[in-house]
Amino acid sequence: DEKYDVNVIGITLSRNQFEYSKNKLAGLPTNRNIEVRLQGWEEFEDKVDRIVSIGAFEAFKMERYSAFFERAYDILPDDGRMLLHTILMYHWQEYPALGVTLTMSDIRFARFIGQEIFPGGQLPAQKDIFKFGEAAGFSIERVQLLQEHYARTLNIWAANLEANKEKAIALQSQEIYDKYMHYLTGCENFFRKGISNVGQFTLVK
Repeated sequence: DEKYDVNVIGITLSRNQFEYSKNKLAGLPTNRNIEVRLQGWEEFEDKVDRIVSIGAFEAFKMERYSAFFERAYDILPDDGRMLLHTILMYHWQEYPALGVTLTMSDIRFARFIGQEIFPGGQLPAQKDIFKFGEAAGFSIERVQLLQEHYARTLNIWAANLEANKEKAIALQSQEIYDKYMHYLTGCENFFRKGISNVGQFTLVK
């Protein structure tokens, strides 16, 4: 990497992301090793100094959390650390203490997300990261919660989609456009209300 002078291995399960990243990195002038693999974390066994996981943990089921943190712990050196970036939900019983009132509309939107956008997905709670990370041997050194920033990000994404409405419908359909506008605006509402959050966790060995 040009700025930090490191060797990088990126892994993804997305063929599109794999091809895009490979093409993007091919033109970089560097003496360092930069590699992208179409591979899941379960198959990754290389020893590494640091791990950065962005937007992947949301796709894991809770029954795989232990295996994920154990694999990360095993491939890191004694001074290793991992940055884990993930969207968070709270357990239903936690919302009253957070001052958040859930409505039927909120529950319907959560169902829409589970059925239409991320079928099979399961968002972790903040305490899940602590529970499973610490069980694997990590200490959680830092937690950054970025709720307000992500609400703004979603607002910008929705505005960009709306500004390109005709192009988007031509590429897909009115139905798909409506679905993703509903998704982006509904998610923004979830973040503004405090139903959802996004966190960056620094885990150290």
